[in-house]
Amino acid sequence: MKKQHLLPVLLALTFAPASFAADEKPKPATHLTSEEARAAGPDYDLQGEYEGDDGGAKIGVQVIALGNDTFRAVVHHGGLPGAGWDKSPKTEVEGTRDGDKVVFTMASGAKAVLTKDGIKGVSDKFSGKKVHRQSPTLGAKPPAGAVVLFDGSNADAWAGGHLDDLGRKILASGSKTKRADFQDYTLHVEFLLPFKPLGRGQDRANSGVYMQDRYEVQVLDSFGLKGENNECGGIYSRTKPDLNMCFPPLAWQTYDIDFTAAKYDGDGKKAKNAVITVKHNGVLIHDKVEIAGPTGGGKKEDPSGGAIQLQGHGNPVFYQNVWIVTK
Repeated sequence: MKKQHLLPVLLALTFAPASFAADEKPKPATHLTSEEARAAGPDYDLQGEYEGDDGGAKIGVQVIALGNDTFRAVVHHGGLPGAGWDKSPKTEVEGTRDGDKVVFTMASGAKAVLTKDGIKGVSDKFSGKKVHRQSPTLGAKPPAGAVVLFDGSNADAWAGGHLDDLGRKILASGSKTKRADFQDYTLHVEFLLPFKPLGRGQDRANSGVYMQDRYEVQVLDSFGLKGENNECGGIYSRTKPDLNMCFPPLAWQTYDIDFTAAKYDGDGKKAKNAVITVKHNGVLIHDKVEIAGPTGGGKKEDPSGGAIQLQGHGNPVFYQNVWIVTK
């Protein structure tokens, strides 16, 4: 190669590595429907919730798909969260898929085998069948006097609202209501989290429902996790939920929220903090909790009202049946 031809080659090599490096690590696959998730492999049908018993004692097991054929089983004594769990310490055990089954080995050496239909201990003392829970408020109809913010027909109430079609029209995350004067109210929201087994932490289906565009109730795939203040149901970075009621991904979930805005005196000084009560999938997870100030990304507090925001955070999270009753 002649010397004068080296410069363009060297320039190409200098500027190419960044794009090569970006291409080397593909983004985790994100599945938006159960059909799509099943087409990618058996992990979707293996993850989920199981109810059964262990030598006569009721148990609930949440199986989390972690990608690359790996799973975590979280065993709850008494039943599933919100359905009998006695809040005693959970048992967590890792497992690996082999064909259409997953084998979990306990610290004691005991083994349990998971299939899409159930989980069973090798000793036969431990067994559970798969269940598909549904929120008791899923599909709740707006009462008389409610303001319907989204019913599937259009996104006219939302600034930046975008509709997607997953068998029917649903509202994508990443918008806020055009109306921005909400003060005290009851809010009903239904949301769907994608199946993203290789996602971790805040990259696993991240969104949030903001009260007055100030205070976020986190939306995240936290199925089977501890239930921290930055996980699903948490008042973001401030208060963790009393119970982690997150359902498995691709199951529609509900928030039913009673919100009372912060109160101010005649001089415009805050006299009372905002107060919030939240039911997640019909179970009380925050009971009249004070919020001392805006959560991350929330606008500054003042006596004015604010919008309802459905945060967009780089993940495809969807909403339906959103309505509000002002007080």
